[in-house]
Amino acid sequence: MLLIGNFNTLQIIRITAAGAVLSSEAGNILLPGRLVPKGAEPGETLSVFVYVDSEGRLTATTRKPFAVVGDFALLKVKDNVSVGTFLDWGLEKDLLLPFGEQTDQLRRGQDVLVYVYLHSSERVAASARLDKFLKPADDTLAEGNEVELLVYAFSDLGAKVIINNTFSGLLFRNELYGNPAIGERMRGYVKKIREDGKVDVTLRMGGTREAANDQDVILDALKARNGLLPLSDKSTPEAIAELLRMSKKSFKRGIGGLYKEGLVDITPEGVKLRSPKK
Repeated sequence: MLLIGNFNTLQIIRITAAGAVLSSEAGNILLPGRLVPKGAEPGETLSVFVYVDSEGRLTATTRKPFAVVGDFALLKVKDNVSVGTFLDWGLEKDLLLPFGEQTDQLRRGQDVLVYVYLHSSERVAASARLDKFLKPADDTLAEGNEVELLVYAFSDLGAKVIINNTFSGLLFRNELYGNPAIGERMRGYVKKIREDGKVDVTLRMGGTREAANDQDVILDALKARNGLLPLSDKSTPEAIAELLRMSKKSFKRGIGGLYKEGLVDITPEGVKLRSPKK
């Protein structure tokens, strides 16, 4: 089955002056000559992205778009036209975000988080009305699962997130570290799955595993900064969150454990990585 708006492995049936003609269940598709790999021959297969061009023809490209059908992605506005807004998605043909799928006025150069979908016309399009594409939790999610999170909105309760590119979740305000932006991706954990399918998530693992992870984060940060972190138990929660993406409580617990293990020194300048004994 041909996947429009996604990658397909198609066979070259002939090479013409216009490019490589590829065979598909939906008929022959042209890969323009400038995109045909050097030395390609009939009978070979190519991985190509297939979409409908401005003239309604199926077209192939070897270029990789920033998102395919089924993805949520942060894309940049290129221009507003009579039917909507064109977004840059990494291909020569821009991606249309119809006015009916927008939630705010958009200006050139602005970033907007969208869902990429296949319109009934078989053209690839974008929507900023993300909620209608999100699903309640199903049996593929379980409490404690490590998941990928994408921040898509904020509310009085905290940050709304997309879990594993599929489900809607909430990261409560007291779970936020630093100032995540719309479109920011991070790793998290399923904290609670409610009866209505709503999901609460956290950035922390919990328990002994969490404490060990805090220490690893601090050690990695020390190594990346030549052995000195300009933080102490007097540092503000904001300063700690900006550098380490953890709470002040977790930071104090982490450096306390590292100090007891003889791995760090706590000095007026901050936390220092202790040199190994020779």
